[in-house]
Amino acid sequence: MNEATGSLRDAASVLFDLPGHRVMGAVDRDDGAREVLVASTAAEAACPGCGVLSSRVHQRVRQRLRDVPVAGAVDVVLVRRRFACAEQQCARRTFVEVTDQVPARARLSTRLRQLLLAAVVGSGRVVAEVAAGHRVSWWTVQAVVNAAAERLVDPDDVIVRRLGIDEHRYRSVRFFRDAVSGSWRRYEPWMTTFVDTTTGRVLGVVDGRDSASVAAWLAARSTAWREQVEVVAIDPSAAFRKALRQHLPRAAVSVDAFHLVKLANDALTQVRQRVSREQKQRRGRTIDPTWANRRLLLRAGNTLPARGLARLEATLRSDDPTDEISAAWAVKEQLRRLLRAGDLADANHQRLLLTYYVDVAAMSETTRLLATVNTWWDAIEVLIVTGVTNARTEAANTSIKQLKRSGRGYRNPAHYRARILLASAARSAA
Repeated sequence: MNEATGSLRDAASVLFDLPGHRVMGAVDRDDGAREVLVASTAAEAACPGCGVLSSRVHQRVRQRLRDVPVAGAVDVVLVRRRFACAEQQCARRTFVEVTDQVPARARLSTRLRQLLLAAVVGSGRVVAEVAAGHRVSWWTVQAVVNAAAERLVDPDDVIVRRLGIDEHRYRSVRFFRDAVSGSWRRYEPWMTTFVDTTTGRVLGVVDGRDSASVAAWLAARSTAWREQVEVVAIDPSAAFRKALRQHLPRAAVSVDAFHLVKLANDALTQVRQRVSREQKQRRGRTIDPTWANRRLLLRAGNTLPARGLARLEATLRSDDPTDEISAAWAVKEQLRRLLRAGDLADANHQRLLLTYYVDVAAMSETTRLLATVNTWWDAIEVLIVTGVTNARTEAANTSIKQLKRSGRGYRNPAHYRARILLASAARSAA
């Protein structure tokens, strides 16, 4: 006794599996390619002008359609019907049927669009590679990516309490000759990234890293959006702070601890290099303990094991005749203790100790570091109280660098921006 399997589709339609369509035929062409003829399974369609359903076919046309590979590449021919409107008063006498998989004026199936977008955004593949693998043009894949970027949620519709701002280099450094002076000038194309530090989602990317670029993006946001921002984490950048004072006057500014520690490490490196030049009349070499252990000097002292601390002490004892490197290292470690303070009272106490260390050291490098700390003290207090950092913003920049590597760089800022926003939205939704 034969029993029904529950499927009313024929075997070819089941294997091809284009939703809402059936396979009418398939042939092997002389050139070795396969051609599949498909048509919609709907018995009637609604007129886009009046909405009345019609089943009277006015004309059938054949259209080539790009679709996903099925056991290899196939050429799909869609038999598309043009219906006559059943409403006599409708000004639109005929209309072409549309389906979820084949919208109006589409040359790609919806499932192919989804596959292309997943390959580019989800898997991080290069547009040229995806285009070649699915037998479509580079511009076709890029148009799918751009269209998806336009459908992203507007930043004004996203509730952001904590905002992160950071810059990254868009392209490699370039040199050009000035037309007037004839001298060579250095050009660094930078972009600024705006990130929701709560979710890590990139909200926007703009050209430049000056106050005008940041101010323009903030000015484009609605008043309600700007008023809901409570804390903004930035690098110690005067340009960013200027834009924030203008457009987010109520938001507290938090300076990122990572960049303050980097400034301290830079000051320590400058002292080490200066001492080497003054004492040895040359740059550091591998035979110099302070140069050989230069990375050890930059390590956090509280994370060093006993063996590392012993090596550090031996290095400073043997290759620091003026004790200036030791003093700079102490200043760096004191700044790290300040940034780890649990409350404002402890932070102010650590600040007094830092000032004392800098006064005792009496070096221009550490004095400049203390001046920077004093200039940004209000933002440091916000950091200690709120704990808001640019960690998620830096993570977004790391992902952006991976996108640049996979694409071997970008020349079109709009395409670059679309890839960044889509990749970040996909990660946030996962």
